[in-house]
Amino acid sequence: MSDLLKKIDARTKLAGTNKLEILLFSLGHDQRTGRKEIFGINVFKVREVMRTPEITSAPEMPSSVEGMVSLRGSLVPVIDLAKYAGIVTSNKPEIMIVTEYNGKTQGFLVEAVDTILRLDWSAMRVPPDMITNRMAGLVTAVTELEQGTLAMMMDVEKVLAETSLVDDAHHFINIEPIEEERMIFFTDDSAVARKQVQQTLDAMQVKYSFAINGMRAWEELQKMAMQAELSGKRLCESLHLVLTDVEMPEMDGYMLTKLI
Repeated sequence: MSDLLKKIDARTKLAGTNKLEILLFSLGHDQRTGRKEIFGINVFKVREVMRTPEITSAPEMPSSVEGMVSLRGSLVPVIDLAKYAGIVTSNKPEIMIVTEYNGKTQGFLVEAVDTILRLDWSAMRVPPDMITNRMAGLVTAVTELEQGTLAMMMDVEKVLAETSLVDDAHHFINIEPIEEERMIFFTDDSAVARKQVQQTLDAMQVKYSFAINGMRAWEELQKMAMQAELSGKRLCESLHLVLTDVEMPEMDGYMLTKLI
């Protein structure tokens, strides 16, 4: 088996045990709050970490998009995460995390990377409303480190959606309604991903319900099954599809599928 396949297999087995590895990084001291927040990104999405290369600026881009760099012949957009998150710091980001999401590669500028942390998805909690509101929905999960500080998982889909300046409305234009009545239940911790699924199902005129992570999805599905049983029916008669994300706090998609 090639090294690439071994790595893929190892990551898949890790996710299948409801565990994940996150790369911890910081964006610097925020001059407004005096705090130095710790963020995390799933190692599975990280291609490499490097010193910030020379960046070519690009016109008419959001202020958090620094420009582009050439990596092995490919042009990669570079996003300053401190600027995007509204963190005011005097330090220039020295590290670039190269990530791959949805088949696209991009670089994230950060002040420093710390360590790779392996933990159970159950240790990742849904962030309190206070953090969600302060970070404008940028954080999808929070976990407590040994020293008592919090590490916050960043919603990369949200960052990319708001910095790419791509109008995805055309994706939904040619979707046609289905003739038969169907009910779908889906779960995803990213608000951006949930909105995309909702837009698709609305265009198909499909009824749906959803949850924000695997644990809440499992609780909701059990309630739906109990209600169906009380009415003398099977849940599969009214629920026709469950659509789940993989990486979610409290319970990942593999574990949810196993329980179902």
